[in-house]
Amino acid sequence: MKSITLSLAMLASASAAGAQTAAPIGSPGDVPVLTTTATGVQVYECKASSAGALEWTFKEPRADLFVGKEKVIRHFAGPSWEYSDGSRIVGKVAAKQNAPGSDDIPWLRLSVASRSGSGTLSDVTAVQRIDTHGGVKSGGCDQAGAVSEVPYTATYTFLREAK
Repeated sequence: MKSITLSLAMLASASAAGAQTAAPIGSPGDVPVLTTTATGVQVYECKASSAGALEWTFKEPRADLFVGKEKVIRHFAGPSWEYSDGSRIVGKVAAKQNAPGSDDIPWLRLSVASRSGSGTLSDVTAVQRIDTHGGVKSGGCDQAGAVSEVPYTATYTFLREAK
């Protein structure tokens, strides 16, 4: 597994996207394929913990990703991303970093675990989620099976390794 370090391209991408104080998670060989803005929800379900107490547990993301005003990607459980051309990837968390705000979901680097279709996402090897706002569920829950959707926004950059 490669060590994760900051890349200058990711720092520039984060600055352009209006990132705040934390540095993005990058790798020296990252080449940006596409940078998008996301609007969606983080879905939580009320479940019993191993100790038997009810607590909110992350279930799935649901978001639309845009380039400008054009919706180009659907983000859903997996975590998965499907581009409008039919190409699709599924990610696996490779690195995680706290967001600057306590109500903001963490910044992530996800490696691509599987892919299907040909198109924009077919060469993507990693996804970076930064500049997150919202998405954290706080407070207790009192009814098993209850679902809560917490709005969030983020910047997603789809990356490939330099050839």
